[in-house]
Amino acid sequence: MPTLPWKSVGNPTTPEVQCMASRLEVKSLVNAPGFLIASLTLWWQARRSEGALGVALKAEMLKGIFWTYSAWDDKAAIYAYAGSEPHKSTVARKRRVMREATFVFFNAPAHELPLSWGEVSRRIAEKRESAAPDCETGPTASPA
Repeated sequence: MPTLPWKSVGNPTTPEVQCMASRLEVKSLVNAPGFLIASLTLWWQARRSEGALGVALKAEMLKGIFWTYSAWDDKAAIYAYAGSEPHKSTVARKRRVMREATFVFFNAPAHELPLSWGEVSRRIAEKRESAAPDCETGPTASPA
């Protein structure tokens, strides 16, 4: 399972930071390699984005499931990243091969970064359990 561990890219300036985590599932394993390549590109973009504090990516290739976790100065920084290229056009292209996407936004104490994958997946599981069946649980499908 390819995993890019947490990479700190900035220093928090507040006691709490805005985090975003996602679970993205492709429709077919045939789509997994291309989705991984796109995810890596967006991981690199996120690392260089204004307001980014840290990023991580985990790919369960044989299940076609991708996990992302990032921390930011604020939600505006997340949305600026999501609205810029190549993220914006990559999301539009990859949405066609996705079965499901779950996104969670939450605050975390800056001194606790990074959270464990166990904690990240727990938060995503809670969101998935509270969402309606067969419905996308996020505003946009985002590979990273």
